[in-house]
Amino acid sequence: MSNLLLRFAGIALAGFILIMSTTFIVNEWELAVKFQLGKIVASDYKPGLYFKWPFINNVKKFDARIQNLDAEAERFLTSEKKNLIVDSFVKWKISDVKMFYTAIGGSVHQATLRLDQIIKDEMKKEFSKRTIQEVVSTERAEIMKILSESVNKLAQSKLGIEVKDVRLKRVDLPEAVSNSVYRRMRAERERIARDYRSRGAEAAERIRADADRQYTVEIAKAYENAEKIRGDGDAKAAEIYAKAYNKNAEFYSLVRSLKAYKASFAHGQNILLLEPNSEFFQYFKTPWHQGDVWQQPKQH
Repeated sequence: MSNLLLRFAGIALAGFILIMSTTFIVNEWELAVKFQLGKIVASDYKPGLYFKWPFINNVKKFDARIQNLDAEAERFLTSEKKNLIVDSFVKWKISDVKMFYTAIGGSVHQATLRLDQIIKDEMKKEFSKRTIQEVVSTERAEIMKILSESVNKLAQSKLGIEVKDVRLKRVDLPEAVSNSVYRRMRAERERIARDYRSRGAEAAERIRADADRQYTVEIAKAYENAEKIRGDGDAKAAEIYAKAYNKNAEFYSLVRSLKAYKASFAHGQNILLLEPNSEFFQYFKTPWHQGDVWQQPKQH
């Protein structure tokens, strides 16, 4: 019984070894190349199970997923002969596995080295055509688009690699140059600020002068209107006083005298030096009434 089990186990093991040596599986995230005596015979495999001849065929697999190349920061010259420090990264994947293996032996390390050199050469070309301002701000997106297209074209033709995207993470000036640029930018901004302040002060003076002029004009107009109204009021009052005087001149004189007395003796310490026969005291004397007219007593 034990011999039967050993035979069965041996047959199963031999079958397993035979299956493993005659088949291979390609997963969805893999690319495969089949060799026959060291020569590539097939490379366009879809995900699935495939057969091979043992000892005659061998298979190499590669990662088909998108990979990242984070390049080290590099210096590049602009059209102004100014240095820029550029930090970039690239997303790539194998597009032609047969070419990938033929060009660099299927080494991912060699692929990143070759791809990094291609990217640096293309960046050097693009940056040498542009100024610092164009690289940093106005044409940055256009540069990345051009780099993606040109690097992808070269990588596919030489390495069998498809470049999905090229991104500039950071574009800086060297520290010494940055400090100089920042000082110039600060001086320029301060000059612009001074110009704005001087223009603002000039505009403020114009507005203030115009406001003072308008104030003076309005005050003059208001004074003119007030004097006109006051004159009209005085004329009206004089007219009313004249009519009242003409109706009863003696009574009108009495009312005016009483107002004068009230104003003169408003304070108890007031002193008046007048002759007793002065007209100011004429109503302090005893009057008598005859008819509707106030009369002074006759002098004897």
